[in-house]
Amino acid sequence: MTAVAFVGISSLSFAQSPETPSVTAVDQPVVNGVVSASSVSAPKNGWLVVHRTGADMKPGPVVGHAPLRAGMTEDVAAILTEPVASGDMLMLMVHSEDGGTKTGVFEYTLGAKEDGPIRLDGNLVMTTITAQ
Repeated sequence: MTAVAFVGISSLSFAQSPETPSVTAVDQPVVNGVVSASSVSAPKNGWLVVHRTGADMKPGPVVGHAPLRAGMTEDVAAILTEPVASGDMLMLMVHSEDGGTKTGVFEYTLGAKEDGPIRLDGNLVMTTITAQ
């Protein structure tokens, strides 16, 4: 079963246009040090960012990221920058390339404005998965 997440709300049959920010991913093994989103739509160039999360569903520390092109991108793989264990919850989120001092360099740290998360109608564009 494929889960589609759109601005933090899961849906199995939500039709998306390439201009509507979204991220789609499923629970997956992380033994190869990579987390993948099956598709990501971004309004402009930015980042797919992997945050740790928990039952509170709040974004935690960043544990991986991958560059994104504007529009729809299939099979986006983010290399993990620290170990993730089976059972860990991860939040895959669309971030911008705005506000930083260097283009093409991921500058976000938790709570910063540089390369921060994009929002649609005030909601984060993200989905959560469980590492297997």
